[in-house]
Amino acid sequence: MYFKIGYTIRPKYINDLSQVIYEEYDAAGTLRDVLPTSDECTAYGFVYRSRDSKCVIVENTLRFNYPKPTDNLSINRARNTIGRNTRDNIIAGASHILFSNNFSNIISGDNNSVKDLVSNTTISGTRAEATTDNSNVIGGNKTTDSLAERQAITLIYGTETTDNSTVDSYLNNTVGSYFKIPDNSIVTFETQTIGVRVGGSGAGSLGDFKAITEVGAAINKSGVLSIDSSRTIVGNVGSTAGWISTVGVSGTNFLQQVKGANNRDIKWATTIRFTEIRTGVAL
Repeated sequence: MYFKIGYTIRPKYINDLSQVIYEEYDAAGTLRDVLPTSDECTAYGFVYRSRDSKCVIVENTLRFNYPKPTDNLSINRARNTIGRNTRDNIIAGASHILFSNNFSNIISGDNNSVKDLVSNTTISGTRAEATTDNSNVIGGNKTTDSLAERQAITLIYGTETTDNSTVDSYLNNTVGSYFKIPDNSIVTFETQTIGVRVGGSGAGSLGDFKAITEVGAAINKSGVLSIDSSRTIVGNVGSTAGWISTVGVSGTNFLQQVKGANNRDIKWATTIRFTEIRTGVAL
C-alpha cells in the first residue's frame, strides 16, 4: 500500500487476530513494523479499538454480521481475512482480504485485497487491489511490494445518446460512477469504444456504427491529474458523421465522453484496460 499524503507510516499486513500492523522507515532507511496511533489507523480506513489501543479491520461487536463458513467457498480459509456481510465469493490462495459487503468475487493468488462494497470482480496474481465492481484485476508484484504497486485493470463504461451533445459515459453504465486514479499513481490506458444506432428518425439506418480506440497515459500528482492520448477510428459503417469518443479527467475521475447526432438513438460501450503503478512517493 502507498503512503497517504502527510503520513510516514502505512499498513503492512493483518495478523490472525485481525489486527493491522503498520510499517515506517527508520533513521537508517529500513522499513520496520510499528503500531499506529488512532489517527494513523483511521486515516487508512481501519478501526481503532480504544480499549486495548489496537488497530483492527472492524470492531468485533454484535452489530456486525460476519459470514458463516458456508457463505463463501474458501480454500486455506484460516489464512484469509473475510470481513462482515460477505457472500458467494470464491477464494483460492492465501493472505487475501475481503473487507466487508463483498459479493460474488473470484480471488486467486496471494495477498490480494477487495475494498468495501466491491462485488463481481475477478482478481488474481499477487498484491492486487480491486476497487471497482465488475472489474478484472491482475497483480504483478512480489509479496514484499506495496499493495497494488503494479497491476492491470479492465473495466467497462457505457451510456446512450439521442442528440449531438457531448456527454459522460459511466462506469458500469451507472450514472455518476467513474474509475478513480489514486494519488501519486500513473496509468497507461487503451480504450475500445463502439457506438451503434438503435433508433431515431435522423438520416441513416439502424445498425450504423463507429468504433474508436484511444491510447495514452494519465498521472495523478498529489491529487492533480494530467493526461495525454491519441485517438484512431478503427471501424465506421453508415451515417456516423460527428460521432466521437474521447477520454478526459475531472478531479481524480477518469472520464470517457461520447457525442452522437441529433435524432439518432445510439448505445455506447467502452472497454478500458489500465496498467497502473502506485509510486508510494509524493509526485
